[in-house]
Amino acid sequence: MASVSLRLADHAYDVLIGPGVRTSLAGVVRRLGAERAVVVSARPEEWVPDTGVETLLVPARDGERDKTLGTVGELCAAFVRFGLSRSDVVVSCGGGTTTDVVGLAAALYHRGVRVVHLPTSLLAQVDAAVGGKTAVNLPQGKNLVGAYWQPSAVLCDTDYLSTLPPRELLNGYGEIARCHFIGAPDLRGLPLADQIAASVRLKARVVEADERDSGLRHILNYGHTLGHALEKATDYALRHGEAVAVGTVFAGRLAGALGRIGEARVAEHLDVVRSYGLPTAVPAETATETLIELMRHDKKAFGSLAFALDGPDGAELVTDVPHDVVAAVLEGMPRAPLADLVATADATGTVLAGAVPS
Repeated sequence: MASVSLRLADHAYDVLIGPGVRTSLAGVVRRLGAERAVVVSARPEEWVPDTGVETLLVPARDGERDKTLGTVGELCAAFVRFGLSRSDVVVSCGGGTTTDVVGLAAALYHRGVRVVHLPTSLLAQVDAAVGGKTAVNLPQGKNLVGAYWQPSAVLCDTDYLSTLPPRELLNGYGEIARCHFIGAPDLRGLPLADQIAASVRLKARVVEADERDSGLRHILNYGHTLGHALEKATDYALRHGEAVAVGTVFAGRLAGALGRIGEARVAEHLDVVRSYGLPTAVPAETATETLIELMRHDKKAFGSLAFALDGPDGAELVTDVPHDVVAAVLEGMPRAPLADLVATADATGTVLAGAVPS
């Protein structure tokens, strides 16, 4: 088991990573002094460990379509009916969308009730469950309504990963791949648990330095600006990690076009993403101007096109990137039919799933 500590000025918690760590939940709840717990789970009831206290189990569904303010409202109403108090605890058990929705509901209910995350997908374990960002989608774009609400603990049980649909593993590798360009060591070829721990350790250090996205934390969005636009443009047929992978290749090309990095570093972006079996092409059906318009709605755009980009001093947020440069780089990206990208992702995910110990 690995343990990563995250220490903020007024809050601290640990992220436990390894097989069987979900059984630590009752001890965490006991340390918090909670008398009641609401467990919101997108997984079968048998996946949910005992909390040690009176518990309400609320079924949920992973997926972008339920990542809405309506779902948050429904959860808060369930908290009220159960009589959940500010001294109690909410527990999420599911993938990244469940983590986000439950985290936001916990942040808003009674102006804040404690939350513990049990992320069950690779994407959630390496990214979504750690760092305190919670958000839901609007029709206009991803993650446009949210709050910062740090969990009280995160239990990344790697046993959960053997139960995932195959493509969900590939989805998580998109976040691992982008770590290569924001300060992580080369994670290629390492055991999966070590890749998770290294990704979490990197995110914890960034969040400790910049909890509220005032500067350094922008680098965690590496590949995400185009990634979010691709998700929206494909009606989420391209999954988050897959879209971020394409966005990472694009970020390398854009940094090269702006003279921030040389050809070898641009090529490294493609090599790293490919090494994880991730997609590298933009869906042929997505128009350049449509993607640019979606990227203008990005939270860090500040009225202009802005991207986390590699450079001589490492990754940083670059604002006011010229429209014509972005358009030219997008036009130069490899293109492939969306159906082909999805089929390849399904096939690659099946291979990856076969390598995960059951």
